[in-house]
Amino acid sequence: MQRVAVLSLHTSPLAQPGVGDGGGMNVYVRELVSALASSGVDCTTYTRAWKSGLPDVVEVEPNHRVVHVRAGDVDLPKEEMLSVVDEFTDSVAWHLQRNGGADLVHANYWLSGVVGHRLKHELNLPLVSTFHTFARVKGLGGDIESPVREKSELEVIGCSDAICVSCPEERSQFESLYGSAPGTIEVVAPGVERAFFSPGDRRGARHALGLGSGPILLFVGRIQPLKGLDIAVQTLAQLGLNDAQLVVVGGASGADGVAELERVQRIIVENKLEGRVHFFDPQPHHLLSTFYRAADVVLVPSRSESFGLVALEAGACGTPVVATGVGGLLSLIDHGRTGFLVPGRNVDDFAKFTAQLLDDSLLSLTMGTAAAERAKAYSWKSAAHTVRDVYAQLLERELVACK
Repeated sequence: MQRVAVLSLHTSPLAQPGVGDGGGMNVYVRELVSALASSGVDCTTYTRAWKSGLPDVVEVEPNHRVVHVRAGDVDLPKEEMLSVVDEFTDSVAWHLQRNGGADLVHANYWLSGVVGHRLKHELNLPLVSTFHTFARVKGLGGDIESPVREKSELEVIGCSDAICVSCPEERSQFESLYGSAPGTIEVVAPGVERAFFSPGDRRGARHALGLGSGPILLFVGRIQPLKGLDIAVQTLAQLGLNDAQLVVVGGASGADGVAELERVQRIIVENKLEGRVHFFDPQPHHLLSTFYRAADVVLVPSRSESFGLVALEAGACGTPVVATGVGGLLSLIDHGRTGFLVPGRNVDDFAKFTAQLLDDSLLSLTMGTAAAERAKAYSWKSAAHTVRDVYAQLLERELVACK
């Protein structure tokens, strides 16, 4: 049985997505590790203790446990977590050495990559890295990361035995920005749990959420500049439909989250949209399907997305998506067939495509049906099968020599 040490330093797979720094990566780590465990891989996920009173170890299911590592204050901002990387790494190494070790390390996000880089050398283990976002990719959208992150990512890339990306577009973007990597580049598409995310009754979903019968736009995600909630609000304003509403599921996130929420609130007032934009707290992941089913259109106006789980989940529920044409969204959405892609986050285009879907019920139904059918190609079981093969190949090769 393969034994894998999964690293998720800055956010726990057990934490509520949409709260603090928790988002799609929480879902990715939790669901992929669960699928790996079900396939016979023994997985221990190491994450930083993010609140007081957490047990040292949580046995999630057979072959799947989460270890809470004490490293720094429980409410330490993500921007300061580099300061506890050494403490976190020491604790993980101590735990591994006293609990049978591991065959390899799989790091998620660049902070975990720094941890994995050191563990690789100290314990002589293969290193698999899934970055989820890259500093240079975020920079293309105007989200400039620190020189420390840039330098650290390059070091991790130079020592990783395999790097997992979510889609061919992300691989191409990686290669154009970073060149070739000494390890392999593996495409591992995330999945969707169709037991939760599938088409359902729109009226029933709206009744459950207390929503009316008018057009409903939906935004799901953390409130921060990267995710583009301001674009969603401006799209609602551009439509000029007095009965249209925007539902927002998510909370302020990151250093700029509160300021971004305040800016969005000003946009709402400036456009006289009070009472037509409804904010819901972050929801347990499986309950998001009710929101997707209630919506006519899901808006994903992100500046960058390595994959875009919201778009996949919405499509699986039969709801068409209007999204920025970036990153993994280019793979997920077949423009004009399963949804619409907007170049450059242009509000006029977001409003135009949204209006088309609201005005043409047959188009909306056809697109939603096609999106649900396409979503069937994505499963966590398939993702786990690919990752398990990557692990097996690495265990038979010499380790990449650190650049």
